[in-house]
Amino acid sequence: MRIGYYAHHHGSGHSRQADKLAALLPFALRSQMTVFTSLPNDGYRFDAIADEQIVRLSAEDQLPEDVLLGRAGEYWQPSSLHYSPVGNKNIQTRSWQLLDEIRKRQINLMIIDVSAEVAMLCRAASVPYLYVRLAGERDDEPHLNAFAGALGLLAPYPKTLEAAATPDWVRQKTLYLNFMPNKTDEPLSFTAFIDKLMTLTSDDTLYKRLSSVDIINKGSEMTFVTVIKGYGGHEAIDAKLPELRRVLPNALIISLGPIGDDMRGYVDIAAHVEDVTPFITYSDWLVMACGLNGIAQVYDCATPLVVLPDARPHREQEVMAEALIEQGRALSWSQFIAQTTTSEHQDPPSYLNKLASTESINKDRDTVISTQTNTPAHRFMDSVANYNLVKTWFEDWLLPQFDIKPKQS
Repeated sequence: MRIGYYAHHHGSGHSRQADKLAALLPFALRSQMTVFTSLPNDGYRFDAIADEQIVRLSAEDQLPEDVLLGRAGEYWQPSSLHYSPVGNKNIQTRSWQLLDEIRKRQINLMIIDVSAEVAMLCRAASVPYLYVRLAGERDDEPHLNAFAGALGLLAPYPKTLEAAATPDWVRQKTLYLNFMPNKTDEPLSFTAFIDKLMTLTSDDTLYKRLSSVDIINKGSEMTFVTVIKGYGGHEAIDAKLPELRRVLPNALIISLGPIGDDMRGYVDIAAHVEDVTPFITYSDWLVMACGLNGIAQVYDCATPLVVLPDARPHREQEVMAEALIEQGRALSWSQFIAQTTTSEHQDPPSYLNKLASTESINKDRDTVISTQTNTPAHRFMDSVANYNLVKTWFEDWLLPQFDIKPKQS
């Protein structure tokens, strides 16, 4: 089947998910996948998708000449849509682009990540689609309408992280793909990791401190703390850095991503790196928000995690954090502070130790990315590669995955 993937332009995560799925297709079939996005060229660099397979859509921002605002209020806006300006030339153009390219490229199935408006456009045009469900509490009418209009729902996270408030029918119509790891470079040895850290500092005292690290015992005398921040907002995590330094005065604290100038004095190293894997692998603590791609990368690693969820619509990150804490996979900030201030040796808490006996957690800290090829995401992409007709695929492969069925006559 020829697949179209609509990737929302807020952040690079939606395009990254498309890239991950495309990479699971046989190389010869990747040309049958098209990505639709209004994310600019420099917003994300695709690895598995060639430039000619990307349709750059017009923006959907509000314009001064709009006849009605995108959120015009009760009695002026369809309850099935989140945002629907009237008379917006860009949105008219992007709608024509979508439908015209779907027709010209003979796309059989759309994957929508995420937009209630694109979902309704496809349903009205009789284009089959799957809808990507993000974490959080998405029980508003536009989301529920988008879910109902889909052939099925895709959750790019494990079922164990599902929000408690999710309706049963939505769960029953969802294919859980679990986390798909990000692309990484070849794993660094601990020695190479220390060498890399030394290239990230010009502080002579810190350089000497790193030079004296016990390589054989993987720096057992030094606590490594890595704070990972994305570009969707870092101020809330930055605000915790003074307290982090207070409770771990002797730790080597590394900040990856953006950082406020007034917070640099609380960390030993502040850097931007292409691959965070070695920092995840060799840290004693990770401090980060709960974005989907970030959690996907750390979920199967045994390094203790402290979560500081960003405030997002639909409690997206808060729900993820709550589930991780409930599983014993992560600590809240208050739990972390309580642990570090009461433990003389600042060891990870005992209820995180159970990770070592959990099959889903990687026991080998030198290997973060799974080599399994029989994951739910692999099976899903194999299915769309093996079927030519959406109807046959839907009836023979997809529907048997669900506990809910449509009327067939």
